[in-house]
Amino acid sequence: MNKWATGIFTSIDEGLGAGLDSVKELGVSTVHLRAPRSELRSKEKTAEIKEQFAESEIEISVVFLGFPDDDYSTTDVVKQTVGLVPKDRRERRLAETLDISGFAHGLGVDAIGMHLGFVPQDPTDPDFSAVVEVTRKVCDRCLEFGQHFHLETGQETASELLTFIDAVDRKNIAVNFDPANMILYGAGEPLAALDLVGRHVRSVHCKDAAKKRQAGQPWYEDAPLGEGDVDIRGFLLKLHDLGYEGPLTIEREYSPNQVGDIKKALQLLEDLRKEIRG
Repeated sequence: MNKWATGIFTSIDEGLGAGLDSVKELGVSTVHLRAPRSELRSKEKTAEIKEQFAESEIEISVVFLGFPDDDYSTTDVVKQTVGLVPKDRRERRLAETLDISGFAHGLGVDAIGMHLGFVPQDPTDPDFSAVVEVTRKVCDRCLEFGQHFHLETGQETASELLTFIDAVDRKNIAVNFDPANMILYGAGEPLAALDLVGRHVRSVHCKDAAKKRQAGQPWYEDAPLGEGDVDIRGFLLKLHDLGYEGPLTIEREYSPNQVGDIKKALQLLEDLRKEIRG
């Protein structure tokens, strides 16, 4: 894969850019793939998916997890429903996460990623330790497959994320840095956060967001790349200084013109790549 290859976040069964044909039409060479529903993760289906992407010369760099009962309607509801933090869902979701690690291995992908959820801020909180332990279980399974486990940014500050990573104490835990999420969750300035966690970053989402919400606009709605408050040029400059050479993966979630916005984002990233890397 080329350094700073441009790609998109996609799926094969629903949501953003659903279907391989949509990916091919955009002309990208790499994707972050949302894990499909369980019936598409059988050994036979996994082999089919792997072959389809290989024939299209599109590399899957990270398989991302989400769960059907995740709810992003408000940040309070996120705390109750998203990731491996909610106690009433943790064991069931852990089992599915371990299964998806195997699915990713079957695809030949060396990383899985997810929103872990709102980890308790206090390291002395017993549930902080419980989330550390469940994360270690995921890391240990991933290690069996030669994989990293990427935690997506946003639901904690950079310093809180570092505290958690240190507590987990696994060499294959990493960060998927999403600058827009830092804005949307009010978790700190994206570029300052990248300074703190940069050494752990193995993948990124090129996503933008505006701090100021329009009347009636949902809290979680992103913005077209380059039109929000992230400073995409500054973001790429910091990635360059950090020595990051992985994909630049566009995530454009909520838009009436999703494909058009992604095409503009691809051109913006290409222009910035030429400027910064030559």
